Amino acid sequence: MQNLPKGSKKLLNAWAFYDWANSVYSLVIASAIFPIFYGMLFSLHGSDYIDLNGITFKSTALISFVTAFAFLTVAILSPILSGIADFTGSKKGFMQFFCWFGALCTMGLYWFSLENIYFSLFLYYGGLIGFWGSLVFYNSYLPDIAFTEQQDAVSAKGYSMGYIGSVLLMLVNLVMVMKPDFFGIQEATPQLAAQKGMRIAFITVGVWWIVFAQYSFKYLPVFASKGKVTKNVVWSGVTELKKVWKSLQHTPVLKKYLVAFFVYSMAVQTVMLVATYFGEQEIAWANDEQKTVGLIVSILLIQIVAVVGAVLTAKLSAKVGNVKALIFINTIWLVICLVAYWVTLPVHFYITAAFVGLVMGGIQSLSRSTYSKFLPDTQDTTSFFSFYDVTEKVGIVIGMLIYGAIDQITGSMRNAIVFLMVFFAVGIYLLLRVKKWQKANNY
Repeated sequence: MQNLPKGSKKLLNAWAFYDWANSVYSLVIASAIFPIFYGMLFSLHGSDYIDLNGITFKSTALISFVTAFAFLTVAILSPILSGIADFTGSKKGFMQFFCWFGALCTMGLYWFSLENIYFSLFLYYGGLIGFWGSLVFYNSYLPDIAFTEQQDAVSAKGYSMGYIGSVLLMLVNLVMVMKPDFFGIQEATPQLAAQKGMRIAFITVGVWWIVFAQYSFKYLPVFASKGKVTKNVVWSGVTELKKVWKSLQHTPVLKKYLVAFFVYSMAVQTVMLVATYFGEQEIAWANDEQKTVGLIVSILLIQIVAVVGAVLTAKLSAKVGNVKALIFINTIWLVICLVAYWVTLPVHFYITAAFVGLVMGGIQSLSRSTYSKFLPDTQDTTSFFSFYDVTEKVGIVIGMLIYGAIDQITGSMRNAIVFLMVFFAVGIYLLLRVKKWQKANNY
């Protein structure tokens, strides 16, 4: 099939549609149902702690450490695979592999149990690798399929489509969990029936991800191969990262922005990854049913508000500029972390969730498009986006490890959330430096 011309409506829609396909993982697995399911398993276990190889882990700290290890794996693999993808023109092929691997591991979560904790955690680990690994190649397509003036809008459209699609499936999953008998799910107790509904929801996520991704794969371009893969090609990705690092010395605005992004993204991604676990453990729900409904409603609220937030952020950036908009959004994030320390009641959690949604989609789409705008004139977009993704992943590894360590040592997720304020404060300072450089150099 012949590649569609860059900037064509069909191509832009096909690229954005992958957000519709994969965002159900981000919502159902990373944010909503799996954290509730995971907490329910430990509730039935009768303790928030579990022994692994003679070490006692707090449940939320354990999942933070596994998440950090998954992101470390992606950070190591992405430059190597990106280098191979650049040389062989197989960007789409790698994206497809990670999509299938992640979706199949996600479906495997149906069998997640504390009795088989090692295999269960591997499935969770594999789902994370598949999701984030596919995004490495997905993000790198942006400059290939869209012109500079189109990138903000198509990036925001992708996130918006992702939020809408994931909410649709989430509503089905919510009924599946709260009214399992409607789907013919019968178990000994209502709690076990709800748990079975959650397990089936994991399968629906994997199927949705694979099926809808096929539209994107049909139209995303395939690039020509430059020859056979050799040892030098395998390590070319690492070499390319070194070249990118050197080129940053000649692109000061991009370097300054990347440092700021590394710091604030560390906090943003950590908050989004642990928010539901925080709500599950730290909020005073009346009972288990209210907890399940309340957490899912909170996450749905975040997704719905995020659609509006992504659009408003795009408009704000068009009016005041990308960097000023990012400074404003990071300030809101800082306040959210400060307020979260005193959040104890469901109503407080709902209000906080609404503010998280308002800034969540905006900061992700704007960060991606801002980086794309700051890139030098080059055809080697995969290497630059690989560097971007490695920066993000390493930041998440550090953020999750710090968060997990504080949670494990102090036994409280509140202390860990407040500590993230430091990263937002430093991120704001670094973004102000970017703005100052832009003003001084009329950039």
